[in-house]
Amino acid sequence: MRYMSVESVEPGQYLGKTVYSANGTVMLAAGVQLTVFMINTLNRIGVTMLYIQDPNFSDVETEEILSDKTKQAVMREMNDTFEAVRSGKEWSTKKLSMSVNQIMDDVLSNRAVLVQLTDIRTKDNSRYVHALNVCLISTLIGMNMGLNTTQMKDLAIGALMHDVGKGNMTTKEDPALDLKQHHTWRGYELLKSKHEFNLLIAHVALQHHERLDGKGLPRGLKSPDIHLFAKIVAVANQYDNLINPFDGSGLLPHEACEQLMALSDIGLDRDVLIQFTRIISVYPNGMAVRLSTKETGVIVRQHRGLPGRPVVRIARGDGDELQVSEIDLAEHTTVFIEAVLA
Repeated sequence: MRYMSVESVEPGQYLGKTVYSANGTVMLAAGVQLTVFMINTLNRIGVTMLYIQDPNFSDVETEEILSDKTKQAVMREMNDTFEAVRSGKEWSTKKLSMSVNQIMDDVLSNRAVLVQLTDIRTKDNSRYVHALNVCLISTLIGMNMGLNTTQMKDLAIGALMHDVGKGNMTTKEDPALDLKQHHTWRGYELLKSKHEFNLLIAHVALQHHERLDGKGLPRGLKSPDIHLFAKIVAVANQYDNLINPFDGSGLLPHEACEQLMALSDIGLDRDVLIQFTRIISVYPNGMAVRLSTKETGVIVRQHRGLPGRPVVRIARGDGDELQVSEIDLAEHTTVFIEAVLA
């Protein structure tokens, strides 16, 4: 498979990964042959990147931590929960807790796999994919930091629900508003009212926009007063927002990582960032790159612990004369990725 910009996709190519709607149903199934209408529709609903089947890279797969079954179930539950919040109805903490159990089971079964946030987003499903990604990253960081099972579950629920205060928002927040109206406060009040949840879960929603230097929202807390769970979710939330903002224009993973590292011990916790860099894939499988040798190729495999040094496959020539070779950047230490290609 190849991971490419939707603008570069051509009619007749085959979709490599399924596109889901906000409630977890299949919008376009993997393997479907794309038409002009389908490509235009994907563009219109906010899709920016797609996985496309490519015979030259048919063996290239994205290792997924979460199964499609888990993703569909969680997105469906998130859709129901946010719809209930939006309409002022009750929502089930039990169902939400069961969704988090599914996430944790998948994470514990695939703890050696690097996170590659390449699920196809639309304007409709982006909020729920974002919540799922923040939960996934936070859970892995928490596991690496030695949290026990109970702590990991509280962290995972807080991460999944960190933006629940936006449930009834239809417009962007006005910074001039009373901070008591900020989505972090609304999320805190909603989660605090659910007595089945640990109060720490509500504090994740309240504190995930705080900064270590005291310049965050809503209370301007400094590092000692910010809970570890909120520090973890802050990193996961900021990363996912950088690579997949709701307006559709985002940074590449390696660019986003550089921005996060620049905030170490200023806005974001250094120890959390260290664990983050150990679980994230900087260059996802299927992404086209140009090397410092001026050769172009596609990322085909990852090295855990060396996210910036993947294996790159290079194809030279055409048709029957095609020659394929692979460069393992973990071994070829003088070769670097110079640019990411669309």
